[in-house]
Amino acid sequence: MFLNEMPGYLRPTIAIFPFPWYENLGRWMMSALKIQPDNSVKWERHFIDNGDGHAKAEVYDDYGSARFVACEFNQSAEHRIDTVIHDEELRHSLLLKMEKEITAQQRLADEEHLMLKESIRRSRGLPVPDKGKIILPKSSEDLLEALHQQLCILPKLSIVQLDKRRITLVRKGNADWTRVVSTNKTTGRYYFRDRIASGFGLSGDAHWGKTKAEIRAMLLPRANQLLQLASVKRMLAEALANGRRVVVAGGFVFWHEDNADIGWIVKSISGESEDTDGRTIWHEGTIISKNHGRIVVLPYIKESGEKVQGHTKNAAHDGKALPRHRDEYLQLPFQILDGDLMIGLFGELNYD
Repeated sequence: MFLNEMPGYLRPTIAIFPFPWYENLGRWMMSALKIQPDNSVKWERHFIDNGDGHAKAEVYDDYGSARFVACEFNQSAEHRIDTVIHDEELRHSLLLKMEKEITAQQRLADEEHLMLKESIRRSRGLPVPDKGKIILPKSSEDLLEALHQQLCILPKLSIVQLDKRRITLVRKGNADWTRVVSTNKTTGRYYFRDRIASGFGLSGDAHWGKTKAEIRAMLLPRANQLLQLASVKRMLAEALANGRRVVVAGGFVFWHEDNADIGWIVKSISGESEDTDGRTIWHEGTIISKNHGRIVVLPYIKESGEKVQGHTKNAAHDGKALPRHRDEYLQLPFQILDGDLMIGLFGELNYD
């Protein structure tokens, strides 16, 4: 089909971002954030010209390359809104919606990319299943090598998607891989999540929000090790010199307490600031800390325009956060760094 014949072609594209292509996991497919007839915004499949006027999906072999292209494109997103929308109130509303969508998707992808890298790291040294003991479906011995290659990287996988014959295998018991399921978006999503969860001793088919919360808790001690890196010390010293006592990177927050015995610590970021219910980060807002909670909720703006102050709290299962004395309340500006930085910093740590 020609590009200009594709459904939604005439709806304005204001931003793009890559999403996992679950049916071909390991590859990333670009989506376009388009203005709808009712002035809402929605992610739709993004198509480009294949060279002769026909449409093709924009696909990338790795997240980093796709993310770079999207970030370059999105630098002019505000201009694209200005070009098609002339009502000032509507332009402002669309800008908030766009920022919310881009922030949410970028944070989600960055965090899961980091978790996958750490899952692979934690899986190194685990016993790899004996190739000779693996049981495959009848007449599928040709899948053994491809399956074993993946198990060498992530030995605890319970589902594996194989390019060969577009087949997906599910583990039954210890080494029985005779269960075959369809390779589709649902099984692909399960495989995507299991690659992350299995390295942490968790399951990809459990509640994903709760699973990621557990992983964040596991990652916190490792994130604290970042404070020993010379590059991080320089970054935080510069932030402090510029009056920034809160630096957000990925799913973690570098937080400075004036107490000489504390200094810089690492806290977790709350999912509240990246929900999909019409919120976007309020960059000019500040964080008021009335307690010693280990989770930071960044200030955000609702689609209604209401501004919600940032704050600290504990997770639901932690109990009530230790309160600060009123004279010790903190009102802090914050800085958000590129999520790729956290991935790079984790890679900079010496592996055990």
